[in-house]
Amino acid sequence: MPTMDRRQFLKLSATLGAALALGCTPVRPSSSGWRERRDLYPQGVASGDPDENSVLLWTRRPYGDARTSATLRVEVAEDPAFGRVIATTAARVSAASDWTCRVLVGQLSSAREYWYRFVDEEGNGSRIGRTMTAPGPDDPRPARFAFVSCQDVCEGALNAYRRMIFEDERAAPGDRLGFVLHLGDFVYEVVQYPDQVKNGHRYDRLIKFPIHFAKGKVVAHDRFWVPDSLEDYRALYHAYLQDPDLQDARARWPFVAVWDNHEYSWQGWQSLQEFGDGPIPAQTLKVAANQAWFEYQPARVAVPGARLDSFDAPHVVDTPVTAFDDDGLGREPNNLAAINSLIVYRALRWGRHIDLILTDQHSFRSRDPGSHKELNALFDGDALGWVPEELAMQIDGGRDYADGHPPAQLSFRDKRVANYRAGEPAQTLLGATQKAWLLERLRGAQATWKIWGNSLGTPDWRVDPQHLPPALGRWSGAGYAVMATSDWGGAYHERAEIFDAVRDAGITGFAIVSGDRHSFWAGYAAKALPPAAFEPVGVTFVGGSISSPGLVEASEHNLKNDDPLRPLYVANPGGGPTLPTVNLLLHHGVRSALEFARSGDLEKAHAVSNPDLAPHLSFVDMGGHGYATVRVDAATMVTEFVCIPRPIERSTRPDGGPLRYRVRHEVPLWQAGQRPRMRQTVVEGDPGLAV
Repeated sequence: MPTMDRRQFLKLSATLGAALALGCTPVRPSSSGWRERRDLYPQGVASGDPDENSVLLWTRRPYGDARTSATLRVEVAEDPAFGRVIATTAARVSAASDWTCRVLVGQLSSAREYWYRFVDEEGNGSRIGRTMTAPGPDDPRPARFAFVSCQDVCEGALNAYRRMIFEDERAAPGDRLGFVLHLGDFVYEVVQYPDQVKNGHRYDRLIKFPIHFAKGKVVAHDRFWVPDSLEDYRALYHAYLQDPDLQDARARWPFVAVWDNHEYSWQGWQSLQEFGDGPIPAQTLKVAANQAWFEYQPARVAVPGARLDSFDAPHVVDTPVTAFDDDGLGREPNNLAAINSLIVYRALRWGRHIDLILTDQHSFRSRDPGSHKELNALFDGDALGWVPEELAMQIDGGRDYADGHPPAQLSFRDKRVANYRAGEPAQTLLGATQKAWLLERLRGAQATWKIWGNSLGTPDWRVDPQHLPPALGRWSGAGYAVMATSDWGGAYHERAEIFDAVRDAGITGFAIVSGDRHSFWAGYAAKALPPAAFEPVGVTFVGGSISSPGLVEASEHNLKNDDPLRPLYVANPGGGPTLPTVNLLLHHGVRSALEFARSGDLEKAHAVSNPDLAPHLSFVDMGGHGYATVRVDAATMVTEFVCIPRPIERSTRPDGGPLRYRVRHEVPLWQAGQRPRMRQTVVEGDPGLAV
């Protein structure tokens, strides 16, 4: 039974900005007079961040009359008919919190299924939600969860949730999901209005317009609208949470959520925004984004003021940030107040086998070193768009490159610019305080599997342009190149710090789950690739997007048939369907991609694979949509990629539509000093060029 007393729960509920309900005996039938009125609770219900004896519950009950506050009743029961109600309390909702309601329910049994609902003063009730508490830290039973990311309701459907619900409802009780880990881009703050979308479509997708900002501002040469007020950020959640599949998923499982970039700003970092013209101070919008996230995500996150009915936003002023410390953190007081207005990095224990550690990759990061205009001169006239690996490492490492010996100039293709990074510290995605916290949590983790959940993928985006045929141009880099540098795949210095700490501490069962790339990746966590020593310290997985378009879709539509680079990304061998050769490019190399584009023979393509290109990868599908599930026990971690067809329109089928494939990645627990090993099995469907 739980050991936390009422005083401790009162303190915790105040910290979380939540009302408090405690489990009690004897159990009783409901006496609330509840009658379901989903129309009065348009964003449904949700639960989040369960521990072994408590869980946060959430709803929104807006009022259209002149009142500024109201009282709801929450009921928690051991059965879906509410014949065994074990907790009830009153909770205040107010206009100040956009009528959202957060309730912390405590003194619950561990590893237990519960049902909950909200009722207003007239008996009008929300839909019924189902939630779970975590197993106790010594519970030896296997644990299972799903991880998801990147859901854009304007550009696609959320069919993946319907598939997830369909399968979970039919699973044996011991095989059901305990929670859903959402790794960011829950909403997309970048939206378009009808006059900004040519022919109403992007690619083959009919763009929908469920979001209109009360204020808003246009950016990127008037191509997009973004929020310009708290009300604008709230409008995003209003629209997203009316999606029936997302709403059903939040009503079925507790969610554990962390943000990526679009919850605040497209290319934002700390309290700054970027739209191609350099950093713009936006402290007021960072606070507004944090407040909206807090109001709509039932998460155990720290808030200032500890008020029960609303987010106590600090007063900030939009002020340029020009002075940064040695960890890349802007010391301007408004910047610090804005980014510290909500801290979302945290940890969760789930039974004996999961220590889940979540980090925030945007609020404390330094500026992306590849976003500087000085770099543009090196790539003037370049058609490939790839960055030499050595150049990527130089701009990432700054003054710490080559043990403190950075080059005075950056060079590529016989062009040179002054090394603007030579006097700056190495890039950080976490910031000093959060990184120290992460390393401390990893070293102290006691569960079998130490799972790092973060919004950005860690595998290198490496390609081998040294093998390009003359017809595609001469590569002037020293060797390999990278396709992208803006996530952990280009944060070589800090990634190495973390992976070295894992190695040095003898940590086993280290696994990373992430999103953002709109694609499925599976492989090994290693700080370097050949010709450097390849020494994996764990395994890493990236989940495909729920709905957001990815690189394959963009290549299909943006690379013309006569573009000589098209075969590296997509091809139609023999005049057949379009296939993603970029999967081969990243996994096996230029020669494999071009061979398949020419012959359509996968065996021949694999025969010319470059073994030194990507020993860190076992699976890449740059066109995959769907979700991933993880099952762990004392001996094994099994991650399954559940891939669905491109979700252009909502499926009317109860299963959410057909599957493309289901691929299983099985990792036995390794001992300190050993390398992890991964076994891949195609369970159903055809992953095509992803293997």
